[in-house]
Amino acid sequence: MRILVTGGAGYVGGTVAEDLLKAGHEVVIFDNLCHGHRSMLPPGATFVEGELGDRALIEKTLRTGSFDGVMHFAALIEAGESMKTPETYFRNNSASTLTLLEAMLAANVRRLVFSSTAALYGEPESTPILEDAPLRPTNAYGESKLLVEQMLRWFYQSHGFSYASLRYFNVAGAVPGRGEAHEPESHLIPLVLDVAIGRRASIKIFGQDYPTPDGTAVRDYIHTSDLSRAHQMAFAALLKSEQPVRLIYNLGNGVGFSVREIIEAVRRVTGRPIAVVEEPRRAGDPAVLIASSEKIAAELGWRPEYTQIDGIIKSAWEWHQQRYQRTGF
Repeated sequence: MRILVTGGAGYVGGTVAEDLLKAGHEVVIFDNLCHGHRSMLPPGATFVEGELGDRALIEKTLRTGSFDGVMHFAALIEAGESMKTPETYFRNNSASTLTLLEAMLAANVRRLVFSSTAALYGEPESTPILEDAPLRPTNAYGESKLLVEQMLRWFYQSHGFSYASLRYFNVAGAVPGRGEAHEPESHLIPLVLDVAIGRRASIKIFGQDYPTPDGTAVRDYIHTSDLSRAHQMAFAALLKSEQPVRLIYNLGNGVGFSVREIIEAVRRVTGRPIAVVEEPRRAGDPAVLIASSEKIAAELGWRPEYTQIDGIIKSAWEWHQQRYQRTGF
């Protein structure tokens, strides 16, 4: 297969691109490197540097060969930041994806696996969350992704466009040579690991009065390698169907962990002290987000291999230490 991977210089997109290459597929990565890293580009991939909103460049790239489809990871992902500058998220995540979809239609490439988010659900009525739960984002990041899903539904209906939308919460963990390294970093596990390794003095807990057992927010975590397998299986399902198909799946391990539980797990795995600073809640942060993956398990046979949080953190900690030794941060 020949696949265009947008955002393939990033944490998740790069992991998927590397796995696709190992499976013998041809991969073209499109990335503007605003949050990705040139050093994280997997060997063997063709790289095109550019903005997703550049219609001419996207279309030219898609017309360079016969693409079987696109895996779309390029997006801004910080929920808190999206509440401060929502316009940035609607421009980058929603409008630029529309440009990508228009270019795909022009180049007659009509299969897309979309890296969506379970932030679409907002404050869920019940957990674990099913795919037919109401979509009520509580932040602009989730809304920007919901707009994309709404566009995809109409492209499917009007243009025979096949797509799979994969909704998930927190990605974590690492594979050999590839881990989470956002700059600036805002995700909980790498931030706590920064404290363990000495890069930060403490970790902030935003909100201690949520309606949860220990008062801190609860989230579902999925290992990056499990996420990669799900994207590949979803793409294979699109290829298999002779008719246009619309697939929507939640991804997760079905078990939630609170912020305090994550901190305790990092203490166990690393054997190092973690200082904590308590801060007020952040706007747009729901109390509990846990996804049900029963639908994709039943239809595609996907199940997470990493189901224990200590195993996820252990893989991230190993990579974190290697990165520190290699770069000194």
